[in-house]
Amino acid sequence: MPITELLERNARECPLEVALVEVNPEIKERRRITWKEYELIEPNPESHYRREITWSVFNEKANRFANLLLSRGVEKGDKVGILLMNCLEWLPIYFGALKIGALAVPLNFRYTADEIKYCLDLAEVDVLVFGPEFIGRIEEICDEISKNRLLFYVGEGCPSFAEHYDTLTANCPSVSPGIKLTDDDFAAIYFSSGTTGFPKAILHKHQSLMHSAKVEQNHHGQTKDDVFLCIPPLYHTGAKMHWFGSLYSCSKAVLLKGAKPEFIIDTVSKEKCTIVWLLVPWAQDILDAIDRGDIDLSKYELSQWRLMHIGAQPVPPSLISRWKKVFPNHKYDTNYGLSESIGPGCVHLGVENIHKVGAIGKAGYGWEVKITDENFVTVKRGEVGELCVKGPGVMTCYYRDEKATKETLRDGWLLTGDMAQEDEDGFIYLVDRKKDVIISGGENLYPVQIEDFLRAHPAVKDVAVIGLPDKRLGEIAAAIISVKDGMECTEDDINTFCGKLPRYKRPHKIIFADVPRNPTGKIEKPKLRKIYCGESLVEQQIKS
Repeated sequence: MPITELLERNARECPLEVALVEVNPEIKERRRITWKEYELIEPNPESHYRREITWSVFNEKANRFANLLLSRGVEKGDKVGILLMNCLEWLPIYFGALKIGALAVPLNFRYTADEIKYCLDLAEVDVLVFGPEFIGRIEEICDEISKNRLLFYVGEGCPSFAEHYDTLTANCPSVSPGIKLTDDDFAAIYFSSGTTGFPKAILHKHQSLMHSAKVEQNHHGQTKDDVFLCIPPLYHTGAKMHWFGSLYSCSKAVLLKGAKPEFIIDTVSKEKCTIVWLLVPWAQDILDAIDRGDIDLSKYELSQWRLMHIGAQPVPPSLISRWKKVFPNHKYDTNYGLSESIGPGCVHLGVENIHKVGAIGKAGYGWEVKITDENFVTVKRGEVGELCVKGPGVMTCYYRDEKATKETLRDGWLLTGDMAQEDEDGFIYLVDRKKDVIISGGENLYPVQIEDFLRAHPAVKDVAVIGLPDKRLGEIAAAIISVKDGMECTEDDINTFCGKLPRYKRPHKIIFADVPRNPTGKIEKPKLRKIYCGESLVEQQIKS
């Protein structure tokens, strides 16, 4: 059934239960209030700003936006772009678009003005909803994008070139628009992370969204009593599809704006969160803050926190070992996925398999997996090949990109571009991105393996390994290392530590610098190659 029916069911069966909470610890002053749901927790300058909506209000706001779209001539099959930071308006807008059969098109909040225009044009977006953080960027391209598009603004201080969302929706009916939808209707266009050049537009049907909700609830067992803490951006499938577990189980979710360790721990305590999805850097930062004494766990109520899970990138086993020492009662899980497979869960470790930390797991609920060579032939267990997945959550296509679609979809299988191998127990381990493999002197080097090794060094906060051109070897491995605050580390220290690695795997060059990551935690290796190799965007796209 269409994903919108879950929202309507929740509004019908538990209308007064809290659906969403927004917490913004960085707001020092109370702004003008436009929703009755706003609430200031503590009346002092250091308190954090909080507002919430029930399932009934959530559904009503989605209906109001749906009816606004219909009143403006937006039809089934049209596209609605969403360019917002995480906020209470985000998901009602998303579902309002879906309710009329339009396609929701979430946009990365880090996009430049040119990238926003590129994505709007590629996805043929008819309506753009944006927030105050993006006024400047939209103003740059306003003359070009407003000719055939509606522009709706969410927030205070509506610019002259847009219409105000709150004012418009307040006068629209709160009843369902009554548009008939099926599993086969198109629902959303997501964009690839763009780590290998310009993003591709990924087309999904309602079937994909519903399957992701079933997968999430199956893997993590959400009930009405759970409270999910969502920190990553909602434009990304990872955050949204983990939240779908809350939608499926009719349970509360908290949208936290800010990822500082003290924000996370404080919110888990005050909101009684039971499930938290973290990125590797955030988990490391929490542990480091505890080790430094910046966070005193005895001051917080954390006994209800039952599950910490990580996704979006390989997880160092050493990190989970540290985590379990601090939080021995937590269950741990990791999920693997891509926007092309509607986010996390096509491969899944499982809380019962913590002894296999480092693996991404086995096929998730309703999914099939295999590892193939360059001829699409399944490799022997233990051999490295490309990970392929198949299931109800595989994308329909790359929108308006037939060539890329044919390269990525084969007989219903999605070729992930990730190199992987399977151990003797059938657990899958990521080796690296296919495009990031370094060929040095004829040997294949997999950066993830070297990165995992280097993260075990006590002074290393983060690390990225890339290939640099070399006349003799073709490429050499270079390690860009970010050092933990208050600690010292030298090139000699790293070289000595790497003495435990086979000689051909040791980095030939050590660079101490920041490691850039995108909002979902993935290392931005094209950016690093641009910095240290002088590789142009055109060259990156040729490689991709």
